Amino acid sequence: MTDTLRAWLVRSGRGGESEDFALENGFATGGGFNEIPDLTELASRDEMKEIVRTSFPDVSSASVANYASQLWAMRRAMSGDLVVLPLKTTSQFALGTVTDGYKYREDDDARKRHVISVDWHRTDVPRTAVKQDLLYSLGAAQTVCQITRNDGAWRLQKIMETGEDPGARDETVELLEAEDADATDAAESTFDLERIGRDQIQAYVAQEFAGRGLERLVAAVLSAEGFSTQQASPGADGGIDIFAGQGPLGLDSPRLIVQVKSSPAPVDAKVVRELHGVLTTHGAEQALLVAWGGVNKVARQELRNQFFRVRVWDAEDLLNAVLRNYERLSEEIRADLPLKRIWSLVEE
Repeated sequence: MTDTLRAWLVRSGRGGESEDFALENGFATGGGFNEIPDLTELASRDEMKEIVRTSFPDVSSASVANYASQLWAMRRAMSGDLVVLPLKTTSQFALGTVTDGYKYREDDDARKRHVISVDWHRTDVPRTAVKQDLLYSLGAAQTVCQITRNDGAWRLQKIMETGEDPGARDETVELLEAEDADATDAAESTFDLERIGRDQIQAYVAQEFAGRGLERLVAAVLSAEGFSTQQASPGADGGIDIFAGQGPLGLDSPRLIVQVKSSPAPVDAKVVRELHGVLTTHGAEQALLVAWGGVNKVARQELRNQFFRVRVWDAEDLLNAVLRNYERLSEEIRADLPLKRIWSLVEE
């Protein structure tokens, strides 16, 4: 017998345009369906298809079925269901539970009309805390879909409770398939191949550059960006891992101190404050915190007051820095992190 818990992936726009609105007001929003009217009274999937067909008269039958499936999934979300929101602005996940089903809001911004009421329990779960098989399901390109494969609902609940992905339960992974033919499952969706590829690279980096290996990678990236760098001895300089400066001797501005945190857990505000506090001690002008698991909400608020002194790279930012400098990295680093550029068709 399978679990009754259901989990839904809901996105807030292609670029995360409605994320802040969703988190601050306790909603999951169905961005991207701006032309669709109130769905509150709809009682069947066939009625949903007719609404979509009327609202999008120029799209194909396949697209009508696809849009209708997503909207029907949102319409069916029930109290107690779990919702996961991939955050474009922070490269983290928000996790919460549905407190009230679908509702339609009269709002001038069409992206904020179709909503589900959600109690957000966590808003700073790093992608690096989620195992690769579940990340694959969370890479579905749909705006709304159900997560059923690989024990996804149970695992997302555990991540919401503990911040860690326990992996699929051996005794249930073969049984947990979609039991409702009306469900829009991530397994039936197209996937964001770029996102999946980035997740695979991040998983590889976490494995192959663990601990001080991540410091080595960060130093190599900074060197490729024109800095002279020196790695500090373990535990020697108040938590500072790398010194970096411009010029042939590394004495020119900007002079950086760098702290590298390889843990998949988000860093708290205490680390940010301590890093800012030792800037003057080391004669540095700026600080870079490389936090593989990102920072939590309180730390993000702290960073707003240190905009011109402290920057944070999470796993996404570090990967961006690696990719833009890859050809300039040392042969040794490229041998340890073998990558190649590929082209793929954009799925609209």
